[in-house]
Amino acid sequence: MTFRTRVITATVGAAAIAVVFGSLASYFTTRNAILHSVDVSLTQASHQSRSAADKDLVTGSYFELVLPSGATLPNSNIPIDQAIMSVAEGKSAQIIRTITIGSQSYRELIAPLPANSVVSSPTGLRQISTTSAQLFIVDITGQVAELSRLFTTLMLVSAGGLLLALGLGLFLARQALHPLEEVTDEIESVALTNDLQYRLVEGGPDELGRLRRVFNHLLGSVENSQTLQRQLVLDASHELRTPLTSLRTNAQVLSRASELRPDELRQITDDMVTQVDELASLVTDLGELARGERSEGEVEALSLDDCVDECVETARTYARIRDISIDTDIKPSTVLGRHDRLVRAISNLLTNAVKFTPIGGRILVSTARGSVTVADSGAGISNEDRQYVFDRFWRSPSARALPGSGLGLAIVAQVVAELHGSVAVDHDPRLGGARLTISLPEAPIP
Repeated sequence: MTFRTRVITATVGAAAIAVVFGSLASYFTTRNAILHSVDVSLTQASHQSRSAADKDLVTGSYFELVLPSGATLPNSNIPIDQAIMSVAEGKSAQIIRTITIGSQSYRELIAPLPANSVVSSPTGLRQISTTSAQLFIVDITGQVAELSRLFTTLMLVSAGGLLLALGLGLFLARQALHPLEEVTDEIESVALTNDLQYRLVEGGPDELGRLRRVFNHLLGSVENSQTLQRQLVLDASHELRTPLTSLRTNAQVLSRASELRPDELRQITDDMVTQVDELASLVTDLGELARGERSEGEVEALSLDDCVDECVETARTYARIRDISIDTDIKPSTVLGRHDRLVRAISNLLTNAVKFTPIGGRILVSTARGSVTVADSGAGISNEDRQYVFDRFWRSPSARALPGSGLGLAIVAQVVAELHGSVAVDHDPRLGGARLTISLPEAPIP
């Protein structure tokens, strides 16, 4: 079912419910008013007949008197059924109902009379020793006919109202959905042409204007994502070209292994192992970046000091090779995040510090209130380079001779953004090198 059909169906349905209920309410209100008027007149006649006698007797003028034996005074063609007999025998209270005799409709009041009531008869007053029932009857054939005509009129009005609602539904659906169809046509055009630079006219502050603005924002996000993806592929292909070219050259040299000295052969194989390690590290980093901010696993409360301790112990294994000391100043704090991602970001900071700290240098790691600071005694990062350190594949001129892909700090920035935090780089006044600080929102201590 299309959206247009839903709108029309909803409009006609609402109108149908309103018209039908309105018609039924009008019919039953009129019917109840007519019957109530007749019932009031019958009840008044019954009360008048009861008040005309002596205070100890019940008398009255009646249309017909029914005895418990089934006899009537006077005789008539009014049918005597079980309801009348029950009232005459004193078993039921007063009854008001509608009956049909032949083609005529009547409203009938059946009023009970107690025993020893005095009633009038063609031969004068007469005392009835048993209980009996008085019948008061009014011809309502005309009123029933009027109600029938009213019902027919209301049904015709309802049918006309439904047809009018259908027409209005078609008109309103066309008018209301026409701007939406224009937006849909524009979106289909973008989908067919794949023109992500196209933008819809945003229009006013109404719902369609909001839809246009949201779609424009979506187009901008997709365009930016596609641009970043293309740039990532170009940068990755550029970074892969150098180790692959070197591997190809070394492989060609190895084809003449019999002509090489043992030390030359060893040097070539060591270079190839180093280049393969660089390729493996680059592929790992690219996979980490490709995950984006859609990490797997649940966000949980993490002890930041425990995560830092875990990363520091691993980093010290590599730092000992270069006689680099890693000191810590850790204060407990709790943050929300994913353990593997947070550990990866902290490890990248420590790896970067170890790489740029000279032999015999020092690294200081401190944590407090949801922040992690890694400072080193290296050469530091110049002011003009600080704006690029978190870009993918960016490496300073002094670091291009060192192993690495330039993705470590980019991964740090991605993880921190995922955890709604921030990362900053500046100069450490104590050690004289670079200082990188991750700041994350604190979480309640569980």
